[in-house]
Amino acid sequence: MKYYIIAGEASGDLHASNLIRELKALDYQASFRCWGGDLMQKEGAVLVRHIRDLAFMGFLEVVAHLPKIMGNLRFCERDILQYNPDVVILVDYPGFNLRIARFASSKGIRVFYYISPQLWAWKSSRVKTIREYVEHMFVILPFEQNFYLKYGVHADFAGHPLLDVIHEDMKLKDRVSFIKENGLEDKPLIALLPGSRKMEIKSMLSVMLGIIPSFPDHQFVIAAAPSIKKEFYSSLIGDARVSIVSGQTYDLLSHAVAALVTSGTATLETALMNVPQLVCYKGNPLSYQIARRIVKVDFISLVNLIAGYAVVKELIQKEFNTRTLVFELEQLILPLKQKDILEGYLKVKELLGGKGASGRTALKIIQYLNEKAVNKKDN
Repeated sequence: MKYYIIAGEASGDLHASNLIRELKALDYQASFRCWGGDLMQKEGAVLVRHIRDLAFMGFLEVVAHLPKIMGNLRFCERDILQYNPDVVILVDYPGFNLRIARFASSKGIRVFYYISPQLWAWKSSRVKTIREYVEHMFVILPFEQNFYLKYGVHADFAGHPLLDVIHEDMKLKDRVSFIKENGLEDKPLIALLPGSRKMEIKSMLSVMLGIIPSFPDHQFVIAAAPSIKKEFYSSLIGDARVSIVSGQTYDLLSHAVAALVTSGTATLETALMNVPQLVCYKGNPLSYQIARRIVKVDFISLVNLIAGYAVVKELIQKEFNTRTLVFELEQLILPLKQKDILEGYLKVKELLGGKGASGRTALKIIQYLNEKAVNKKDN
């Protein structure tokens, strides 16, 4: 079968690449045309647009790039028609993907959605669009199934795909090798995960780097996003006492005593790696004020949302400042505080289920595609 998959961010690239791998194992004639990143391309997908050209952060930023976004939409529509896939699989990225869902459905092309937009947090009205134009939803958070059920939308929950990536049998570098290969000091490591988009990284690093002088006995290390070149980070850090590693985020986290993490999928990755963390977020002030009035959840981190309570501290907007960050990090590296956080992480893991989510999702996709094909043939 022919699959057209659209992911617009780094996390989508990761999960879609694992889904492609599993689909190939079940469908020997599968071919893939995608919007995504390096990971999807490595799995054999023909890459149409790279995520580095797709991710825009905040309301004002989206408005500023609207001509480019609309141009991408028109190009995507033409490309889908030319490729004529058996199914379009949309991966999160709702502002773009829900428009594509409407278009593809209007052309008689089947539409599946993998990794739900966070409609339970804001814009729940978009459920109507999903109900009308999306044939099947595949969700990765346990509470999302009930959310969609309230609106009359069936959703399959097969577990969270990060559990396929992060597990006890992961092949990670030992501490001595990791430190030696990256030219690090033999001190306790603090991981900095400032996000995956340039605007986001600029905003987050400016505060994160300011706390380094307060922790002379620790080594700070930035986990570079795979789609961002090291030179970009170097232009931001100046003479700050910090190192950069690329393509080694899990190795870094496996040896870190704590982490400062920008809100997003990385908060869950850090939790699954059992690293105590502070969740950080700072966006355009006007964009944040708009979001604050429409977002309907108590937390911004996936860790706290899944657990249902504040497992980790969230520092948002004005609270994300050097003084507060220093104080909270000093608390975070205390053994008693870490014990409480790790207990919370254990609950999160239990709620997410075990390994194999990508394989179970791929199997469901194949089943649904074949069922419809058989039904058409019988009729």
